[in-house]
Amino acid sequence: MLRINLSEVNVPALIADMWAPLDAEQRSFLAEQFTLQSYKKNEVIHCEGEPPTHLMCLLKGKVKIYKEGVGGRSQIIRMIKPVEYFGYRAYFAKEDYVTAAAAFEPSLICLIPMTAVMTLLRQNNALALFFIRELATDLGIADERTVNLTQKHIRGRLAESLLFLKESYGLEEDESTLSIYLSREDLANLSNMTTSNAIRTLSQFANEKLIAIDGRKIKLIDEDKLKKISKIG
Repeated sequence: MLRINLSEVNVPALIADMWAPLDAEQRSFLAEQFTLQSYKKNEVIHCEGEPPTHLMCLLKGKVKIYKEGVGGRSQIIRMIKPVEYFGYRAYFAKEDYVTAAAAFEPSLICLIPMTAVMTLLRQNNALALFFIRELATDLGIADERTVNLTQKHIRGRLAESLLFLKESYGLEEDESTLSIYLSREDLANLSNMTTSNAIRTLSQFANEKLIAIDGRKIKLIDEDKLKKISKIG
């Protein structure tokens, strides 16, 4: 990872939702605390079992939160997009990380020491409410995702993952191609299935003219049908 010159990035503008509740003195304090770090593609940001020390905010790039499962198989828990916060739940829970994080592509992350965050939270109720809402939102998403990954069949899970990637990262200029290129293994890990099942189901979707595949590029052709498959599971 590389340390970035703070003058090169307008961090307050990027973390406006966290910056807004602070008064002038608190903003000055925060500005003295954060650092920027750049991560290469596939570089690990934090590991499972490590003690949490920083609140992290993804400014540029894409990050996956994942957990190693049985036999070394990974499960992607969350996908982080700009500008989202991560890495702080374990600190509030007074435990080590139960998941790991890695960059999907070159990424820029703002790191704020959790000790500084706690100082601000004790001073500012509005900021505390902001993080309560963040945690509550993440919990709701996790609950829904748990049900979907355990109750839906393979086709439903993969269709949901493709729609989730579109919602999270958008489309390219052609308004059809997903703006994220996942390996078949990562797509399988996101969908809670084996890589072979992901490859086979992608081929089925392509044969049914629901998607088009070009290497790691996936173009959504019939989004309505994908939504129907996702809904019925």
